[in-house]
Amino acid sequence: MATKKTSKSTTAGKTASSTKKTTAKKTTATKKPTSTAKETAAKKTTAKKTTAKKTTAKKTTAAKKATTKKPAAKKTAGAAAKTEARKLEPAPQNPSIAFEVGDKVVYPHHGAATIIKKRKLDVGGEKQDYFILEIATDQLTVSVPVASAVELGVRPVISKNKAKQVFATLRSEPQEAGSNWSRWYKVLTEKINSGDIFQVAEVIRDLDYAQKVKGISPALKRMLAKARLIIISELQFSLNISEEDAIKKLERALPKVEELAEV
Repeated sequence: MATKKTSKSTTAGKTASSTKKTTAKKTTATKKPTSTAKETAAKKTTAKKTTAKKTTAKKTTAAKKATTKKPAAKKTAGAAAKTEARKLEPAPQNPSIAFEVGDKVVYPHHGAATIIKKRKLDVGGEKQDYFILEIATDQLTVSVPVASAVELGVRPVISKNKAKQVFATLRSEPQEAGSNWSRWYKVLTEKINSGDIFQVAEVIRDLDYAQKVKGISPALKRMLAKARLIIISELQFSLNISEEDAIKKLERALPKVEELAEV
């Protein structure tokens, strides 16, 4: 009898112990989901904050882009206006291209000439267009690059009205050399090489007077002869007269020494 009670008591202890362990496990099991729920909730909150931050960042970036795009739109409109204005402006043209074969022109230091043809010449390994000029008073042809003809001094022949002004320059009072002959010679040389017919007329006027009054050196005589050829050749083309008639008009325009002495 005593033995049986002990067995029951032991069994009851085991059962109680087992019940406690089971209860503890349940409690633990219950606690774990609570912790996981908190973590999940925390993660969701963090995710929401992160999403909110990203959304805010996107909005800020979009706002910045929108702000940046506005000036760009203004710039684009301004550029379009400039482009439209350029379209309305006439395109710049090279004045040398205005010359054509057969035109009467003047080349500095040589006088009037006719453009007899245009051809390509090989210069430094590159082919370039050149005008071939036939000088009116000399048996001479000159090649001038088409692209830089104007820069080199090639110009159209003067009009009839300008020719009248040339005769007026020839009739005007001459300028004497003075004591500084070397300086005077340099000035005359610059005038004759300028290609300006009025400056060439001044050379003829001054040297012709000096020759009639005092006499001039052989170098100045050659300069006078060159200036006369330049003037005569252009007057031929300008007034459409012969060389002989151009010479006569030139001589009549130059004052006589007696007339200058009376003045």
